[in-house]
Amino acid sequence: MLTLINLKKHVSRAKKLAMALAVLGFGAMSAQAEDTAWPAFLGAGAKGIQADKLPVTWQPDKNLKWSLVLPSHGQSSPVAWNDKLFVTSVEGPKKDKYHVVCVGTNDGKQLWQQTINNSAPVENSLYVSRSAPTPVVDADRLVTYFESGDCVAWSHTGEKLWQRDLAKDYGPFEAEFGLGASLCQTNDLIFVLLEHKGPSCLVALDKKSGQTAWKADRSPRMSWSSPAIIQVDGKPHVVVSSLGSVDGYSAETGKQLWTMTDVGGNTGVTPTDIGDGKFLIGASAGRQGESSEAAKRSNGLVQVSRNGSDFVAKKVWFNEEASPSWASPIVHQGLAYWMNRSGVVYCIDAATGATVYTKRTKQSCWATPFAIEDRIYWFGKDGVCTVIAAGREFNVLGENNIWPEGALAPDELPVKQESTAEKQAGAAMFSGPTVYGFAIAGDKMVVRIGKQLFCIGK
Repeated sequence: MLTLINLKKHVSRAKKLAMALAVLGFGAMSAQAEDTAWPAFLGAGAKGIQADKLPVTWQPDKNLKWSLVLPSHGQSSPVAWNDKLFVTSVEGPKKDKYHVVCVGTNDGKQLWQQTINNSAPVENSLYVSRSAPTPVVDADRLVTYFESGDCVAWSHTGEKLWQRDLAKDYGPFEAEFGLGASLCQTNDLIFVLLEHKGPSCLVALDKKSGQTAWKADRSPRMSWSSPAIIQVDGKPHVVVSSLGSVDGYSAETGKQLWTMTDVGGNTGVTPTDIGDGKFLIGASAGRQGESSEAAKRSNGLVQVSRNGSDFVAKKVWFNEEASPSWASPIVHQGLAYWMNRSGVVYCIDAATGATVYTKRTKQSCWATPFAIEDRIYWFGKDGVCTVIAAGREFNVLGENNIWPEGALAPDELPVKQESTAEKQAGAAMFSGPTVYGFAIAGDKMVVRIGKQLFCIGK
């Protein structure tokens, strides 16, 4: 029998859980929504992952639960909420149409699709972003954002809740490769980083209305790094690591709280929160090695702490050997992991910054690795997922093809001959099937390539 005292205990526990989830950045949840969530880029705020039911080794013809061909191409990662998965894509010679697709996680059936017109069409090629920003989802809505500046909120059943044209309000955007930063969120706000050759900014939008809550101006720069929520003294800071600085803003007011400028080459890696005001940053030398010296002192651990009424950010350590491509570094069980463009894993002691080992895997990763319990999943960009053991010894537990032979659908993306050797080299990186991202939904792993999803289960 549920007594009044026991009822009060249950209510108190529920309130504490809701408060903890709000601090993590994805707000109040219904009882059902507590089950499964992969609500944002890199899984920020993920919940309900069933580690014992995720395969370590698999055969794609046996472990592929379902696959789905999307209406068009995209580079964003999927996000998930309970039994629904959401993904975006772009279509047309001028990136004319943006698509939002909702999929049933259990069976891969398309539940709904919505399409909006691109408010700032540009030529669709292998050398520009194509639906690169990853959306966010919470218990009440999905918010999608595209590199044109089109930002739209949807209900879980596909009704449009509000729409903003951020290029009209804060642009136009001058970006040769388009914008690539994904959204991040707290309980009430979403955060959009608009960085390009012209006047740039970080914008907070109210989730319910889409109205601007605050705007923080930033100097013009080109970067593909996404903002991240870092908890400092129990308060969320919006942290941006981008081309020569790492900056922290109050998530509530937009006030810049701290900055760190002794960095360089940090144009593509998102900060990774590891707790207690600590986070990882990453930087690379660049295609021509133009940032090699600065990048050597820009892969490491940063600590943000309070000094009276102010905040101070400082490097705890940096590792000159580690350097990522697109995958952000992670920390798991006291060890930090980086992967370079050649597929070499750098395992680093998270307390000291000392290198524990460097070992090569079969493929490099553009998707950030996923760690849980005794293992780490590296989703190789060309379709091989390498699973290694967590710990101070390098041990490959499995090397798994993500899709069965012959399962790839043709991609109708228009291809043009680029004008320079540099552009041709850049286009070549994107010309084949590429693993851009994934979502872990309970006991399933859903992997995204350009216009296709693959769901892997035990």
